[in-house]
Amino acid sequence: MRILLLTHAFNSLTQRLGAELSQRGHEISIEFDIADSVTDEAVALFRPHLIVAPYLRRTIPESVWSRHVCLIVHPGVVGDRGPSALDWAIQEGASEWGVTVLQAEAEMDAGPVWASASFPMPLTKKSSVYRNEVTQAATTAVLQAVQRFESGEFLPQALANLTDVLGRLRPLMKQPDRSLDWQRDDSATVLRKIRAADGFPGVADSLFEQPCHLFDAWPEGVLRGAPGAVIARRETALLRATVDGAVWIGHVKRPDGIKLPATLAFEAEAAALPQAPMHSWWRSDAATWQDIAYEEDGAVGFLHFECYNGAMSTPQCARLQAALAWAKLRPVRVLVLMGGGDFWCNGIHLNVIEAASLSGGSAADESWRNINAMNDLTLELLTTENQITVAALGGNTGAGGCFLARAADQVWARAAVMLNPHYKNMGNLYGSEYWTYSLPRRLGEDAAKAIMRDRQPLTAQRALEIGFSDACVPGDVQKFRHEVAQRTAQLADHVDWNERITAKRETRARDEAAKPLATYREEELAQMRRNFYGFDPSYHVARHHFVRKSPASWTPRHLARHRELGWVVP
Repeated sequence: MRILLLTHAFNSLTQRLGAELSQRGHEISIEFDIADSVTDEAVALFRPHLIVAPYLRRTIPESVWSRHVCLIVHPGVVGDRGPSALDWAIQEGASEWGVTVLQAEAEMDAGPVWASASFPMPLTKKSSVYRNEVTQAATTAVLQAVQRFESGEFLPQALANLTDVLGRLRPLMKQPDRSLDWQRDDSATVLRKIRAADGFPGVADSLFEQPCHLFDAWPEGVLRGAPGAVIARRETALLRATVDGAVWIGHVKRPDGIKLPATLAFEAEAAALPQAPMHSWWRSDAATWQDIAYEEDGAVGFLHFECYNGAMSTPQCARLQAALAWAKLRPVRVLVLMGGGDFWCNGIHLNVIEAASLSGGSAADESWRNINAMNDLTLELLTTENQITVAALGGNTGAGGCFLARAADQVWARAAVMLNPHYKNMGNLYGSEYWTYSLPRRLGEDAAKAIMRDRQPLTAQRALEIGFSDACVPGDVQKFRHEVAQRTAQLADHVDWNERITAKRETRARDEAAKPLATYREEELAQMRRNFYGFDPSYHVARHHFVRKSPASWTPRHLARHRELGWVVP
């Protein structure tokens, strides 16, 4: 079938659904929900058999839903209605939640139900639930709904006729519903409220008597202070006391500003606070915020790094490089780079780069520092001589993060993960992280160029099929980590481990003799210098709009196939 994906943005769920439906033989085109007239035009051009709306912030025009079946993906249980489904569920501590696929009608979220799927609600932030549990449940439900529609035999059920209606109509959650009382709220309450607002819109509050929105909260199990007081700092996070403990605040957004690491957004105030450093890379036994943590199991070392939204600033790259260099000295046979719970890595930190231009510095200079720090980290991984290295992608991965991962000997991706191994969407960035070395040797020159040119996301299964990755591992995040632990233990104990290490060293030596890694880096950075300092401002414009979350004014042509020159309905 021809299926039009109508969406507010090309987010992880839209990418996943587009890829899954394409793999099942459907012809997919995408249109951003910009205006009713644009939607009408897209429908007229593509003439879809079915419209699926993975992520909308407003209603579909009647001119469309009255003439076409439009399936809305709602991140709530059957009967849940309203725009703050996940927010209420997380803030109220729901133990079970789900996704409903319903047909668009005049009343929002009240149309007949085509499919639904449920999941246990984890104790984590909204953005994480959306990227993991919601995306997986939505994929299951949408595929079922599409199959039912295609059969022509299924009749969707009106809410009034269903017996398993669990949800109800609830209003938009506003800031008064999220407000924090630091003199009364315990840590669990504070965490629940900030997690329910994470990603967007954050919790309106204040730090150092200055208004801001709070994001990215983590529990602290040891340190204490006067309720409401900001009592310590660690790397990018600030520690604020509650009535029964304390919570780490990782990111904030000040008025008219952008979302930034908390210690950068309040740089002067943070500098006056006492530090509460982690004294080693080893994972702490106590509940606390630790963005880089190392642990071992026999002959296998696991390096975890939790970067908000997958972005790594210059200092974060340097710290992870130091941790990796330390881990390489450990007596282990296999080193596993685990990344974080939501993302493995998405490359350079565009928000921190943008902030440099707002504080009297240079975004170009900070871009240059950041990409060189990413290259230093990638080089540290590429030149690991005494261990087999594995990049275990339990979360989505994009841009430079994909090529940092590809610097490992093996790339294993969880089946639900999406990869975006390209840079051009960010103002035609050329990219670095030694991709001109690592990608062609895996895929060949032509396939490598096609990936960088086409700018399409890859499912974990597709990445395996084309040779970008080495394994596609089923299961949720916890099952994935368990499977990775088992596989790496077997890898460390394998009888040919010595032969593998010898072959790895010999291959690296041959490659270095043929063309040094320093040459690849110089060639890539020559292109990046033009992106950062040249006459074409495309990268800086694209970064600014990305960071500011500017509404889309048009759909990129590589997504909107129906707008290609010469498009003809098959």
